Amino acid sequence: MSNFEAFFDYIQEISGKPLSEDDEQLLMAHFKPKKFRKRQYFLQEGDVCKYIGFIVKGSARTYTVDDKGHEHILKLSLENWWLADFESFYKLTPSRFNIEALENLEVLQSTNAQIEEFLKDIPAFSAMANVISQNNTIATQKRMQTAMSYTAEERYEDLISNYPQFLQRFPQNMIASYLGLSPETLSRLKKNSSK
Repeated sequence: MSNFEAFFDYIQEISGKPLSEDDEQLLMAHFKPKKFRKRQYFLQEGDVCKYIGFIVKGSARTYTVDDKGHEHILKLSLENWWLADFESFYKLTPSRFNIEALENLEVLQSTNAQIEEFLKDIPAFSAMANVISQNNTIATQKRMQTAMSYTAEERYEDLISNYPQFLQRFPQNMIASYLGLSPETLSRLKKNSSK
C-alpha cells in the first residue's frame, strides 16, 4: 500500500465521505512525502510551523523545555496522527514546542495555504478536519482533567486503556514525562499493575 493509499483510506474513514479521483490528484500534488531520521526535528522551538504532517510510518514526540532544562512531553504521536504546532501553523507565530522523530519517520506534509484550499475544495477533507477538531478538543479537555484530578495510578490506567500501543513504542522515561510522573513512580505502577 502506498503512502497515499493509507492517507486516502484514513480521510474517507474519518470523514465518512468518498474522495473523487480529482480530490486524490489534488492531494497527491500538494502533500509532499518527507522522511526524517530518528532524533531529527520536524519542528524546533522558535521556528514558525510552516507544515502540517500526516504520519505514514514512525513516531514522534511534541515537547517543551522549561527554564531548568527539564523536558515536558505534551504529545506522543504514531501512524495516522497529525504533526504540527497548530497555533504556530495557523497564526504563523514562533513555536514554543519541539517536534522530534523518535523512530525513522515518514510523513506527508503540506502548507497552511494548501490546507485552506483542501478545506474549501474537498468535502471529505473538510469533514475529516471537523471530526479531528472535535476529537482534539475532547482529548485536550480530558488530558487537562486527567492531569488535574487523576491520581498517578489513574493516569497510568487511563493510558493503558486508551493507548496501549504507547507501552510498546515509547521508552518508559518518555511515558513518565507524558503522564507527568517520575520514572520511578511509573516503574512502581507498572510493577503493581502486572501483579
